[in-house]
Amino acid sequence: MAYLLLFLSAFGAATLLPLQSEAVLAGLLMEGKSSVLLLLLTASLGNIMGSCVNWWLGYKIEHYKNKKWFPVSENQLQRAQLTYAKYGYWSLLLSWLPVIGDPITLIAGLMRENFLRFLFMVSVAKTGRYLVIYLIFTGLV
Repeated sequence: MAYLLLFLSAFGAATLLPLQSEAVLAGLLMEGKSSVLLLLLTASLGNIMGSCVNWWLGYKIEHYKNKKWFPVSENQLQRAQLTYAKYGYWSLLLSWLPVIGDPITLIAGLMRENFLRFLFMVSVAKTGRYLVIYLIFTGLV
């Protein structure tokens, strides 16, 4: 059950939902009943898959940009595209950051970033974040 809870919180935290997977991971690490490796893999996989959902949403988003309910203005969308075009796929290494990370993954889909490159860059960023959390938790950093 702990792994499912961690997976769901990590998945949700990678989407545009305001969830915190770090606290769940820290709590499970403190509990000490679960495999550290499996916790890190579960959190990483959930977070990476959530980012893939964002990429897919971004890939499909232009179809809806002229709808009245669309939450982003044309100007905001163009600014985001220009910023992503400027920094390219390297910006995906910031996908672990709160507030800006999730929109970066969505814009990557909008910009038709190659999915395998997207997956690699996001995997490095997301797994790296959880590894650093573990290292901080254990006092190794």
